[in-house]
Amino acid sequence: MAITISPIAAFNDNYIWLLEDASGHATVVDPGDPHPVLALLAERNLTLTNLLITHHHMDHTGGLKALKAATGCTVYGPRNPAIAGIDRYLDDGDSFTLHEHSVNVIAVPGHTLDHIAYWLPSEAGGAEQGALFCGDTLFAGGCGRLFEGTAAMMRASLSKLTGLPPSTRVYCAHEYTLANLTFAKAAEADNQALQLRIQDSEALRAKGIPTVPSNIGLELATNPFLRVSEPALRRTLQASQGFSGEDLDAAFGALRRWKDDF
Repeated sequence: MAITISPIAAFNDNYIWLLEDASGHATVVDPGDPHPVLALLAERNLTLTNLLITHHHMDHTGGLKALKAATGCTVYGPRNPAIAGIDRYLDDGDSFTLHEHSVNVIAVPGHTLDHIAYWLPSEAGGAEQGALFCGDTLFAGGCGRLFEGTAAMMRASLSKLTGLPPSTRVYCAHEYTLANLTFAKAAEADNQALQLRIQDSEALRAKGIPTVPSNIGLELATNPFLRVSEPALRRTLQASQGFSGEDLDAAFGALRRWKDDF
């Protein structure tokens, strides 16, 4: 069954993702705020059947209770009892079916220890594409802060995601792209693909259009957190941050600390 994926804007820069099928059933990913979700469901006459939660932060879970009470939907999420209302706890490697599409669960600790991502190997765009709902792990042009995990954890988690097909669409949970790409340019100024991406992203935002989804191939070409082995980026990291070691996890950590203070 074909599905359509669209963003629901929430708070200052969050995206709650809505998946809907031709039968009028819907799934929502990371509903931090129930109000825009309920409004859109009513506007489109959709029945909410499922919620997908990536991690425990309130801007991703704040609407769970109200939406479940209003619709009786089934809630999927990480194995964290601190998230009240989950009906089906999920672990790395689990799979289930939504809207006649297979959904694979990938554990991606780093931003938080409970973080998981959801990968649909194919979606409305066709079998050659796919959809990845990665919460705050992989951003367009960046990655999440290390609130609970380590640099090694996050780099390993990102490696799992970047091992997916290059055409996989990346549905992250925030519109951080322009700020991320500004930092990326500081880290790798001569990256031609990055310069083109900045132009494209600025044009989209000037029209009020989301810069996401991106795709895995674009992230590999332009996202500095996926490129810590690149010589040019390493030279900049040494010049700017004084980091000259060979350990890639340590280099990633130095890059993340630079971004935290950028």
